[in-house]
Order: sequence, then C-alpha cells, then structure tokens
Amino acid sequence: MAGNGQGDRQRLLARMPLHAITSTYGEAGLRDRFAVEIASWAEADRRRLEQALDLASRLHADDRRDTEPYVNHLLRVAIRIMSHYGVHDTDVVCAALLHDAVEDHATDLAACGGGPTAAIPGQQAALAVLAAEFGPRVAELVGVVTNPPYAPDRDQDEQYREHVADGLADNPWARVIKASDFTDNGVGLIHTTGPRLHRLAAKYAPLVPVLRDLIARPDTPLDAAVKEHILAQLDRAADRFAALQGNAGRGDGG
Repeated sequence: MAGNGQGDRQRLLARMPLHAITSTYGEAGLRDRFAVEIASWAEADRRRLEQALDLASRLHADDRRDTEPYVNHLLRVAIRIMSHYGVHDTDVVCAALLHDAVEDHATDLAACGGGPTAAIPGQQAALAVLAAEFGPRVAELVGVVTNPPYAPDRDQDEQYREHVADGLADNPWARVIKASDFTDNGVGLIHTTGPRLHRLAAKYAPLVPVLRDLIARPDTPLDAAVKEHILAQLDRAADRFAALQGNAGRGDGG
C-alpha cells in the first residue's frame, strides 16, 4: 500500500493492541509496528535493532508458538517495552528481541563464534557471541532471563521461579524484559489454546507475587504510571490463572 494508504496503515498499527495486530495482520503487521516504533531512533540504533531482529528471526525461523511464528512473541515483547513502557534504550530492546536465543538455540548461536568447547559450554559460548556482536550489556541482560539447565531431581517449575527471583533481584533492567515477556506469556495466555493452557497457568501463577514485588521496587527503572499499568496486568493474569485452575475465589478479570 503506497502514499496516504501506507501512512494510514502505520497510524492504525501504532494504536492497535499488539494481539489485535497479531490476529489481523500477523507477523508482517508486527514487523511494521516495530518499524514504526524505531523510525525516530538514531540511525546507528536502528541498525543494531534491525540486526538483532534479523538474528532472532534466523535462529527461531522454524519455531512455532501455537499457531503463530515464534518471532511474533519476540516482536511483541520488544514493541511493548518501547510503546507501553516508554523505554528508549537500544541494549534493552536488543536483549528483548534475543531473550530466548540462548535458551532455545545456544548451539546454533555458539556456532557463529566457533562453537562451544570443554572450557566454554553451550550457553556461555552463545552469550559470548552476543557480547561480541551487541556488547556485554546485551549479553548480560539475555543471560539473566535465560533459564539454565535444570536439575533433573527437582521440580522444574520451582527451579524456574527461583531462577527468575534470584536473577531479577540484582538486575533492574532485566525486570523490564521479564515483565514484557511475562505479560505476553501470562496475560496473553487467554490467546493460547489446547492442553498447554492449564499447564502454563500452573507454572506462571506462583510467579505473579514475585514479579509484583520486583516491579514495585524503587530501583525498577520505569515511571510510576508504567509500574501501575504492569501491576494491573499482573492482577489480570492472576485472575485468569485462578479461573483456569478452578479457584472460585477470584473472578476471570474481564
């Protein structure tokens, strides 16, 4: 679509909820919304963001999330941080785009830097590649939100919650990425179907109070209004989790 039509579409995409863009325009619409969000950024920053999106797209090219390409999730997480949270930090948005790269594709990513060795295992080798390409801060942020290999003799969901709480306690900017990721996974659970629905509700529900505490902390680098917005979303997520788990003590949150 050219001319005024293209401008009208961009203005529409800039105001649409992210899941509405997903259902109406799919990956192409989310990519266009991402382009709208970064259009005013400095050229060097736009190049880094586009490079991060390109790498994430290649690594997750064959991955699916229910009925959609996995890259849609990564785009929503990054866009939400810019649009809803008001964050204008290239490192943080790059890390948001790449937040699942090491967890899901450590071997593929490590291969870009020669692959893992006995001294540098897969996840660390993958993080080293990100540090070389995007800088140590991006790699650090991705590392904080990357789930490590879990001990086989302990409950994985419990280990997941411990990892989130411990990692985010000392890294305020990683909390921003996790908040957007959890919003897409938790609040967005209403858009999930199939047998995974109840399984994910059981996984995420106990994390809500942990994230509420972390987001509300004074050192979390978000405006007060943004924090309130996130806390309200966490409340809605808790309501949905409770409804899915058959807890009559909470409503469905609308």
